[in-house]
Amino acid sequence: MRTKLESGLNHLRLDVADGVVENLLDYTGLLAEWSRSYNLVAPADRRFLLERHILDSLSVTPWLQTGALLDVGAGAGLPGIPLAIVKPEMDVTLVDSTGKKIRFMRHVKRSLGLGNVHPLQQRVEQMDAHAPFANIVSRAFSSLRNFAGAVRPLASGTTRLLAMKGVYPHDELEDLPDWVNLQSVERLLTPDLQVERHVVIMTVSMSDPTA
Repeated sequence: MRTKLESGLNHLRLDVADGVVENLLDYTGLLAEWSRSYNLVAPADRRFLLERHILDSLSVTPWLQTGALLDVGAGAGLPGIPLAIVKPEMDVTLVDSTGKKIRFMRHVKRSLGLGNVHPLQQRVEQMDAHAPFANIVSRAFSSLRNFAGAVRPLASGTTRLLAMKGVYPHDELEDLPDWVNLQSVERLLTPDLQVERHVVIMTVSMSDPTA
């Protein structure tokens, strides 16, 4: 597994610090262990955690801006925890409404000593607005329209919204409201993952909040 992970990191051109590979492997092990009881990952995916979850999560790294990150609907901490591990300088807030998933993420935080990770049990729509996040990411959170609408109060005009999708989301892009600025749609090339993956990169306008 180590060899496959190191090869995947090289493929993604991620030059990681000492200890990062160990932390990613430890997280993968915890994800496999807890999934047997908590069903964090579908049974069919558990043999392919590195490809389908860890490396897939890290494939979005080139489009992150400097500054704090919010992972919406984080589930088992994907993509937020792998991103927090490879970017220890980045504060990562993980929001999910399911208690067992938050318990798992808190366990990972304690076990791996991830001081930059902040699990929060809440619906994103109920989060208090504070200093805007530089990046807001989702990996499995509803439609593009719903994602942008839910996180708009937590964004500024420069916040980068990164929605990870499978096939090119033609219909969802057509459904975006006027206050969403589509920056680009990028193909994600995850090592050993033979499925189509994309990231939709957007910003939001702060005017006309009732739109």
